[in-house]
Amino acid sequence: MVRDLKKNNKVFCTTRRYREVTSLAKIRRFPLKTMGKHGGGSKMDKLDASIDRMKILSKSISKISPNLVISFCSPEAARIAYGLGINHIAFSDSPHATAVMKLSIPYIQKLLIPWVIPKKEFLKYGIEQKNIIHYRAIDASTITKRKVVDKVKLPFSSERKNILIRPAEDQAAYVKQKNLTIPIISNILKKYHNENIVVLSRYSSQRKYLKKKFGKKIKILNMSFDGKILLEKSDIFIGSGGTMTAESALLGIPTISYDAVPNFIEKYLVQRKLAIREKDPKKIVSRIEKMFLAKNTNAIKAKKEVSLMEDPYLKLKKLLKTMN
Repeated sequence: MVRDLKKNNKVFCTTRRYREVTSLAKIRRFPLKTMGKHGGGSKMDKLDASIDRMKILSKSISKISPNLVISFCSPEAARIAYGLGINHIAFSDSPHATAVMKLSIPYIQKLLIPWVIPKKEFLKYGIEQKNIIHYRAIDASTITKRKVVDKVKLPFSSERKNILIRPAEDQAAYVKQKNLTIPIISNILKKYHNENIVVLSRYSSQRKYLKKKFGKKIKILNMSFDGKILLEKSDIFIGSGGTMTAESALLGIPTISYDAVPNFIEKYLVQRKLAIREKDPKKIVSRIEKMFLAKNTNAIKAKKEVSLMEDPYLKLKKLLKTMN
């Protein structure tokens, strides 16, 4: 999206200091201007980080004086754009992120969302239905079309099965359910300790805790690898139902969602049998054996599903013409 926008526009890209974003941007050689930081898990830290970031953004954005702001429903982007009188187009596939939606939706002019999410899910946050635009795609479908070059040594085995596990988000405001990551890993280790168990952690605190709990029984990674490469090398992926779960399912990787944060995207993937939902750690283990054999079948189903999806950028491009 940014690459294409740069062909005819001057584009300024910002992010807050958040390990997963900044690390991934570095891997992909994607230039970003870091302004402010992620607030962590506590409400007070989130508030302080947001206030600090708005102060930094307001000074820079007022100097640049852009014609348009595009964000993934960033509360800080929404407040600054509103305060400076700049039009704001946002994307979202997360109406369940109540705090973020309340702080951003009322201030944007247009909202683009996947067609599997009813528009009414966003109306309660203060936007008119006419300003919500559907696109026929799940955001993660764009990942399947992106070419990546495997130039790094991956922590995977060619002799054993590779089980990739993504712990649940535990610092987002919308997370209220019990974290199942530990019991899931513990049960998998009981039966599959001879296989290659890789855990892609989210935060340094997660990584330290997992290392203390499981030691060398599992391989613990941070976001120092391109996610698509990790998934393509996996025989099975177990995720919390978020973005990486969708990426895995649409890449045709046998995928289990333990549905930590119920959402429309995960529900659609399960309905289409691109992913299996299972919350019981013991039952997850019993599911794995059958799913090891399903990789080819999954790939065919996923490829067909993705072929029916459009590029969200085309909807944005069309919308931009109406806002000039």
